[in-house]
Amino acid sequence: MLSKLEPEEKEYRESYGVDRLYFVVAPSGRKRWEVRFKKPATGRWAWMGIGTYPDVTAKAARAAAQDIADKVADGIDPVQKRREERTGEGRMGPFSITAKAWLKHRVEDGVFGPDTEYQARTALENDIIPVLGSIPISKVARADCAKVQRRIEARGALSRAKKCRIWLRDIFDYAHSLDRCDTNPATSLHVSSKAPGPSKPFPFLREEELPDFLRKLRHTSSGPLVAAASWITLYLSTRPGMVRWMYWPEIDLKEALWHIPAEKMKSRRDYVTPLPRQVVELLKEVRPLAGEDGQVFPNRNYRKNRKLANGRTNKVLAVGSINKCLSTMGYGGRMTGHGSRHTAKTLLTEHGWPRDWSEMQLAHSLPGTEDTYNQARLLKWRRVMMQWYADYLDALEAGISEEKVEWFDAQVLLPGGQRFTEPEPV
Repeated sequence: MLSKLEPEEKEYRESYGVDRLYFVVAPSGRKRWEVRFKKPATGRWAWMGIGTYPDVTAKAARAAAQDIADKVADGIDPVQKRREERTGEGRMGPFSITAKAWLKHRVEDGVFGPDTEYQARTALENDIIPVLGSIPISKVARADCAKVQRRIEARGALSRAKKCRIWLRDIFDYAHSLDRCDTNPATSLHVSSKAPGPSKPFPFLREEELPDFLRKLRHTSSGPLVAAASWITLYLSTRPGMVRWMYWPEIDLKEALWHIPAEKMKSRRDYVTPLPRQVVELLKEVRPLAGEDGQVFPNRNYRKNRKLANGRTNKVLAVGSINKCLSTMGYGGRMTGHGSRHTAKTLLTEHGWPRDWSEMQLAHSLPGTEDTYNQARLLKWRRVMMQWYADYLDALEAGISEEKVEWFDAQVLLPGGQRFTEPEPV
């Protein structure tokens, strides 16, 4: 009789003879059940407790031992399986646990940059987890995912709905790879989605609209950090998010270069941009305002005791800070931070600068296999082009006359002393 076994000076085990089931008696008199098994991954022997006696009867212990043996036969580590279930990381764990693990994985793997992480996190918190969060990951149905889509579409956020569909599909692919679900219930959501209207370019300004805009930007009421970030976005034609997440270790003021690592780039390629003297001067002006971790444009509302992981407060300027600056100047709906890229591409093209140079400056992906094989930076040529562009913007702000535009273009000297001339039309 199990109840008759007496404690001894040292803990001892008695084999119960079924699927390596053992009865353990501790010196304190406490009695429990353990099963010995081989870990599927390593083949090493391990122990797994299945409860105390008499809370777990011999019949229940035999059933548990058989279940462990079945799992091992299927290549499942029963200890790891139990850990997953207790932490909510198994098949019956809530959707929210897997979704947050997916986001962490994407960030650590370098797939999501800071802005994409922020967008995905806010979408999870505001749109997805409120609907799916408490449902076991393996029990989420297609109808549940469709409900998320309908709620977002109901408020007219069709672009947000599209992103959430993509992220949902990726979350369930991630869950499937971890054996937390058998199917992906988000695979066909696009079929029943509302079609977005034709895509529109970001609002941008043409050359004749720039003088008034530039003069207003020079006297913006925005703070020095936001103003400088707006000017640098304009001068460099870079994505606003890249400027907001600029860090001092990436900048070489002596060589007037900004090195951006691949994980922060949309193209997933390292990127280097020359810095016109106007940008160098702006960076020197904001240097004393640097963030504690090296941010060029720190968010002054960030607090040390508020974790970045909650997704609501970043260590750098807020996502909409540059656009808000332009909006307060009266250019809401007419110009955006990203629109400055359209402005630059248009103006550089109209003044005859080679397409390859401007495309490289905009960090656009190259077509086909060229994106893999062509690792050119065209740095010395882009340095001339972007200094011309910054000088030309300043000239427009100062009121360059129409008759002096051609004179201004003719002053460009390329490395080696040759003069830049507009290519002949094809």
